[in-house]
Amino acid sequence: MNQVRNETSFPTSLMLNGRSAGLFNPTVAGWPRQRRPFLKFLGIVTVWTLAIAACVYRPVTAIAADSPSNFVAGQTSPLRDEITPQVRHTVRNGLKWLAARQNANGSFDSGTTAITALGGLAFVAGGNLPGQGQYAKNVSRALRYVLNHCQRSGLIAGPNDADPMYSQGFATLFLAEIYGESHASDLHEKLQRAIRLIINAQNAQGGWRYQPVPMDADISVTICQVMALRAAREAGIAVPKRVITKAIGFVHRLQNADGGFSYMLNMGGSAFPRSAAGVAALLYAGIYRGAAIGNGVHYLLQCLPGTPQNNQGNYFYGNYYGTQAMFLAGGKYWAKWWPAVSSDLIKRQQTTGNWTGGAGQSYATAMALIILQIPDRYLPILQK
Repeated sequence: MNQVRNETSFPTSLMLNGRSAGLFNPTVAGWPRQRRPFLKFLGIVTVWTLAIAACVYRPVTAIAADSPSNFVAGQTSPLRDEITPQVRHTVRNGLKWLAARQNANGSFDSGTTAITALGGLAFVAGGNLPGQGQYAKNVSRALRYVLNHCQRSGLIAGPNDADPMYSQGFATLFLAEIYGESHASDLHEKLQRAIRLIINAQNAQGGWRYQPVPMDADISVTICQVMALRAAREAGIAVPKRVITKAIGFVHRLQNADGGFSYMLNMGGSAFPRSAAGVAALLYAGIYRGAAIGNGVHYLLQCLPGTPQNNQGNYFYGNYYGTQAMFLAGGKYWAKWWPAVSSDLIKRQQTTGNWTGGAGQSYATAMALIILQIPDRYLPILQK
């Protein structure tokens, strides 16, 4: 299968370069002795002038730095030791439960391809790959199940996947993350077909919907496809620039005045889950600076995990995207978000090691485990 010409808008890195600044202080040791008192006086005046100027201008600088229009993602986080022993213990119990829950054919629960892909990603997020890691066999089983549901058309879905483009997005992301690490030849063609189907299913607005046809679009399905396209591009699969440009335009039009996002064009106001998806979609599409991202991130900060604003329904879905968005935003935004989400997920874990809610226990557990392992940075899509 011929690849589409590689003209991508995805940057190769999220790393942002900083530049330190300092004051040049000339020495007066070689100056004539009679001029030293004057220089001393001049130095005192200069120091006081700079001090007063700093007091005057510092608030302005702080305001400018916090202005959404000046927002830049990818700043260094002040956090250290993000994975505490308690988080590690929680993850260990969760992975053990999820591994025991996996069916013999590699699926989870009722056998949806989407949840199987998420379960596989939960193991990959812990550093496991086929032939590598404690849960290598679990990854291999999930991978085999997903590959068995890859159709000639490029669609990745089974009979239990009621909304196949969710399955398409999560499954393609799963394949891309493994292919990016292994470059296994048996994955390449199926991954290419999956990406081609996503490209062809993009509608005129620039988004995607439940079915693999270019009709209407919503933010929930669109973020799944944007992440899949980003992961595939990082793994070396060609993604046309026009596809990403259209997707960015669609997501921009969904943003409301409060910084949050609507579910569809001209439908509904802002809410946390869809806004988390909107911010993540822009970041994964390569928009790292400016008012749209700044306003979106500030909206999410009003919905910290553990608050009523965060628990508006679709808890795991919202925090899956919200945590990735804040991780990519970095800096003080990640420093505020990570302690809140990790603490909240630890409290929600059942004594058996799993989580409940959403589309079932395996879904909730997979989502929670992916979130809690984000600071490990094992998923290629999270590596800055």
